[in-house]
Amino acid sequence: MAPLAVLPVFLKLAGRRTIVAGGSGAAVWKAELLAAAGARVEVFSGAPGEAMIALADASEAITLHAREWTQDDLAGASFAIGAMEGDAEATRFRDAARAAGMPVNVIDKPEFCDVQFGGIVNRSPLVIGISTDGAAPVFGQAIRARIEAILPQGLARWAEAAKVWRMRVAALALPFHARQRFWGLFARQALANPAQKPAEALVDALETEAMAAVGAKSGCIMLVGAGPGDPELLTMKAVRALQSADVIVHDDLVPPAVLDVARRESLRISAGKRGRGPSCRQEDINALVVRLAREGRRVVRLKSGDPMIFGRAGEEIAAAEAAGIPVEVVPGISAAQGAAAALGLSLTHRDHARRLQYVTAHGRDGRLPRDLCWTALADPAASTVVYMAGGTWLDMAARLLGEGLDPQTPAVAVVNATRADQAVIASTVATLGQELASAQWSGPLLILYGSAFAASKVSPESIEAAFTGV
Repeated sequence: MAPLAVLPVFLKLAGRRTIVAGGSGAAVWKAELLAAAGARVEVFSGAPGEAMIALADASEAITLHAREWTQDDLAGASFAIGAMEGDAEATRFRDAARAAGMPVNVIDKPEFCDVQFGGIVNRSPLVIGISTDGAAPVFGQAIRARIEAILPQGLARWAEAAKVWRMRVAALALPFHARQRFWGLFARQALANPAQKPAEALVDALETEAMAAVGAKSGCIMLVGAGPGDPELLTMKAVRALQSADVIVHDDLVPPAVLDVARRESLRISAGKRGRGPSCRQEDINALVVRLAREGRRVVRLKSGDPMIFGRAGEEIAAAEAAGIPVEVVPGISAAQGAAAALGLSLTHRDHARRLQYVTAHGRDGRLPRDLCWTALADPAASTVVYMAGGTWLDMAARLLGEGLDPQTPAVAVVNATRADQAVIASTVATLGQELASAQWSGPLLILYGSAFAASKVSPESIEAAFTGV
């Protein structure tokens, strides 16, 4: 999992004693939040403001003590919040709270806090917290406003219904895939009809659907395109597949950021498919996904880019069908599409390209495939995208020039397309091999050549910066 600046947790405080030290406006807001969470709030302030006095008078959950706090006041509390100006008093309060065994928050002093308050979107019991780890509160507020605008108020009723129905669903003792079907259908209904009150008849219908899933013991295989690397380029269907998978068998080229989208409980197995390095045999991968599906699991075979473009999908589909296992393909954004979009280049510019062709430069023996159509590949009216050319481009370029392709034909190499460490070399067919050889690069490589790529303008300085640390 990618590093987290803070751990998002939700603290249950209903009926518990909490402490607020101070009577400022900020302390008023924190006391009101604690009371809204069901806590018993005791406020200690030698000079409470009018707002704090009014809040205490209006809320049975808040007790105001018109004096300063003491160490003894913290005994038995579950959470402490301090509103004080000076660091000395903040230090004393923090240390006292920790000594009493509770987490502490000192308002507007993150260095004294065990926990921090973020932005809150309240559709209770659906509650969303937003944190920037104190780096940009205004940015956090903007995110909160965006979520508030798109999240219907009616979802609170659906979340409450889920809370009530959860025990009923748990009593059915359904296997995971059946429970997931129930809650998946529930979520679909909630998002489609947020303004409607969930009807009791709905839970009966969803239970029937879930029970029907119990009989479907055999598993399934889904070939899912992970896209070129940017997790935001995942399709919605791919995200749903990842979040419903029992097992994910993924290529090494799939970055961790994409796997972070998946269900946390899913088993993840690296298939080790990487060019110019040790790899699992395709036969072993086929046998693995078939065995897992036969165990009744929902297996996602996650492939970089699109599974149907040089992803050996045909072999895996054939293995699944031979075993009588249902198989589904979820297409992804191809590496070629991702690279072209990241560069702002059209693959099929009408002034330069009459045809778009994808080709692999890596045969079964690791060399250039022997059956390539060089007449088509040297066509000046085509845009060509070359996959897996890291070890063979020099030979390919020499053959292209021998077939009459203009040495000055634009050629662009893209490493880690769409990712944060994307690197680009804009060159020509004649010189790109030398520039690649002198660059220190690592990751999936794509080469695009043809007149349509003449618009790629990458300065030597930007190339050097892009490849630094790759």
